[in-house]
Amino acid sequence: MLRVLAVDDEVPALEELAYLLRQDDRIEHVTTAADGVTALQDMVQMIGGGERLDGVFLDIRMPGLDGLDLARLVGGFPSPPRLVFVTAHEECAVQAFELEAVDYLLKPVRAERLSEAVRRLEAATNPAPEPGQDDVIPVELGGRTRFVPQQAVWFAEAKGDYVRLHTVDGSYLVRMSLAALERRWSDAGFIRIHRSTLVSGRHVSELRFEGGRVTLTVGTETLQVSRRHSRQVREQLVRQHRGVIS
Repeated sequence: MLRVLAVDDEVPALEELAYLLRQDDRIEHVTTAADGVTALQDMVQMIGGGERLDGVFLDIRMPGLDGLDLARLVGGFPSPPRLVFVTAHEECAVQAFELEAVDYLLKPVRAERLSEAVRRLEAATNPAPEPGQDDVIPVELGGRTRFVPQQAVWFAEAKGDYVRLHTVDGSYLVRMSLAALERRWSDAGFIRIHRSTLVSGRHVSELRFEGGRVTLTVGTETLQVSRRHSRQVREQLVRQHRGVIS
């Protein structure tokens, strides 16, 4: 279970964040701090005293020591806790992920989105083994079985009870749900961009915003990102590639 620190100079927001964190069964203990200096002192005391601190849920705009400066200081600790930024300012996402943040939440914080951040924090604290080279999907092709490697898949489309896997060599239809494939490959960088489409982050070369539409280029294909998924897709791609996507 996780031990975390929540930091925010706005007391109502801090109390709400701490309340939501305490409702999560994966959280063992929540400490709070109302400013960056107090948070830094608490972290030094906790870590120096041998107390475990797995993650910090951190606001950005705070008087005195702001969240980004605090994160840079935390990065100098021998075994720094993981960072999750919680802010009203969308424009700081790239800086946050350059500081190796686990996640970036926008206020007001929704319970389901916070739950996903806790999942990512838990995964970062106790990382699963990397998927092996033999992680494949068997595909039946007229008496033959083709083994399609995960690394070769550009994107997958839901087709009723089937999923069509698109690769550089062609596409393959397999009997499974897109949700099952997402659970199987989510830790390998596959991202849901639409209710019926899952893409491999490693194969995305461009994310484009034009006239209210969001599209991305994966392999040689251009795919539309749903409005519902656009913000999360951008955050995940920035986190994966640690760069600016325009």
